[in-house]
Amino acid sequence: MSGHSKWATTKHKKAAIDAKRGKLFAKLIKDIEVAAKQGGGDPAGNPALYEAIYKAKKNSMPADNIKRAVKRGSGAEGGGVNYENITYEGYAPGGVGLIIECLTDNHNRAAADVRSTLGKGGGSLASSGSVAFNFSRKGQITISSENVDYDQLFEIAAEAGAEDVIDDGDVYTVITNPSDLMIVRKALQDANFDYESAETAMVPANTVELDADGARKVLKLIDNLDDLDDVQNIYSNWTASDDVMRELEDEE
Repeated sequence: MSGHSKWATTKHKKAAIDAKRGKLFAKLIKDIEVAAKQGGGDPAGNPALYEAIYKAKKNSMPADNIKRAVKRGSGAEGGGVNYENITYEGYAPGGVGLIIECLTDNHNRAAADVRSTLGKGGGSLASSGSVAFNFSRKGQITISSENVDYDQLFEIAAEAGAEDVIDDGDVYTVITNPSDLMIVRKALQDANFDYESAETAMVPANTVELDADGARKVLKLIDNLDDLDDVQNIYSNWTASDDVMRELEDEE
C-alpha cells in the first residue's frame, strides 16, 4: 500500500504545477457531469457530486466552469455527453499490474488508444481479472501533513471507522471501507481537517518493487496513459525503496 500511496503523493505534487492544466480540467469536468447525471445537480444530496466539485475547486477550476458542468450533467443545460465507464487491465514493464479506468463516448477509440500506449511503453493489455484480483476498492482521503498532528488525525479517523492512516511525508492518506468514506470525511471536516480529496481507489494487496530505472519506465507509461483523453484514473502495484523514491523526486 505504501508504494501506491507514494505514487499518489507524487502525482498530487505534479498536479499542482502541471502545465497540462487543461487536461486535468477536462477530467474533472467529466467527473462532475457524470456525478450530476447519476445523482442530480444538488451537491448537498449527491455525495459524488460534492466530492467532484470539491476536487475541482482544490485544483483552482473557475466557478463558472463548475456550474456549467453541473448544468450539462443534470440536464439543465444542453451539450452534455453520454459517457461510458470502461475498465482495462494491463501490465507495465517489470510485471507491474495496471488498472486503467476510462470515461468515454467512444469505446473503440478508448480501447485502441490504451492498447497502443501500453504497447509503445513496453506494456500490454491483460485479460479481465488477471490483474484486478490483486486489487480491492478502498476509500482514500488525502490531507496535507503540514501543521497536522498525525496522532490526533489517526484518533479522529479511527473513531469514525477508518481502517488506517498512512504517513507519506507531504500527505497523510486515510484508508476506509468505501461505504465509510463519506462518514469519515465528514468527521474529519467537523474536526477542522482540510482535506485535499476524498475518493475511492483500487489498492493492491501485493506490490512489485522496482529499481530507479524500472520505476522511470513505469512512471513514463503511466504519464502517457494519463494524457489520454478517455483515461480518468490509473492504479498500479509498483513500489520502491525510500532511496529510489527520493531519487525520482529529485529528478522532477
